[in-house]
Amino acid sequence: MSATVRPTTMKGPAIFLAQFIGDAQPFDSFDAICGWAAGLGYKGVQVPTSDPRLIDLDKAAASQTYCDEIAGVAASHGLVITELSTHLQGQLVAVHPAYNEAFDAFAPPAVRGRPNERQIWAINQMVKAAQASRRLGLTGSVSFTGALAWPFLYPWPQRPPGLIETAFDELARRWRPILDAYEEVGVDLCYEIHPGEDVCDGITFEMFYERTGNHPRCAINYDPSHFVLQQLDYLAFVDIYAERIRAFHVKDAEFNPTGRQGVYSGFQPWINRAGRFRSLGDGQVDFKAIFSRLAAIGFDRWAVLEWECCLKNAEDGAREGAAFIRDHIIRVTERAFDDFAGGTSDERQIRRTLGLI
Repeated sequence: MSATVRPTTMKGPAIFLAQFIGDAQPFDSFDAICGWAAGLGYKGVQVPTSDPRLIDLDKAAASQTYCDEIAGVAASHGLVITELSTHLQGQLVAVHPAYNEAFDAFAPPAVRGRPNERQIWAINQMVKAAQASRRLGLTGSVSFTGALAWPFLYPWPQRPPGLIETAFDELARRWRPILDAYEEVGVDLCYEIHPGEDVCDGITFEMFYERTGNHPRCAINYDPSHFVLQQLDYLAFVDIYAERIRAFHVKDAEFNPTGRQGVYSGFQPWINRAGRFRSLGDGQVDFKAIFSRLAAIGFDRWAVLEWECCLKNAEDGAREGAAFIRDHIIRVTERAFDDFAGGTSDERQIRRTLGLI
């Protein structure tokens, strides 16, 4: 049996900056976007490493001075950097040829159209993010696994025997050296479990985790919105994978099936899908239950807004999200509610109570 876990107050609110970067102020520089986030009430920022307007990953991997400067910019606004994101680079660690054209946009021009060189570039990016995370004093980073088997999720004709096993063997083979690099710097690599990735639910995470040798740095970025769209029990997921959940994206979603469409949504745009992402509080996710369960399992890291909504303006979603997260974080109690009725005891009293003496 596992040891008793002490309930813990998580940190927050924080915001993932990827969906807000733009060419107009205040979204066009790290300093300005930090000022904007702080003005909304956020205490932390999760920083994508794919846009040099926010962070130069090469410099961050090599220079402690540069990392101190970046952290100082955030601190000047009363913020901390919560994690670095490598979602786009992680996606390129494993790409099925069917998606080569689409995912080339995530890579620099020099390696586009060259899948092997693109993969090498992505792996190097992941290692640099590990080094940068250490220099920034972070405990976790968030990413995607990429996908080799995704086109065969719901196959016709049936998959040839061994195809999925081979795909997951290869996926883990590519990631193990990267995970070792994160182990060397003491940083967890938290994969967002997400349709489009081979690791898309609990079972596929287990398949991947086992093949990495149960790597100590192989962890989960928990995002319930992706489970609503799959109709997976996102509360039971917390209980099952409590020991591996090391990051948390707070994102809402809804699922409204009809007589015409369900989980697969008939190739419709987001606005017309049965399952779609919503701003916090506008969807169906039971966040009171989620925050309670995460507090109970001792989750002590950051609650990070990831804004994606098919209806609401992004800035409105960000403004509302700060208060939403703040109001859902549970400040855990330091004592039991019935402590007043307790008393002192010693070993002899305990043995008397049990009728042993």
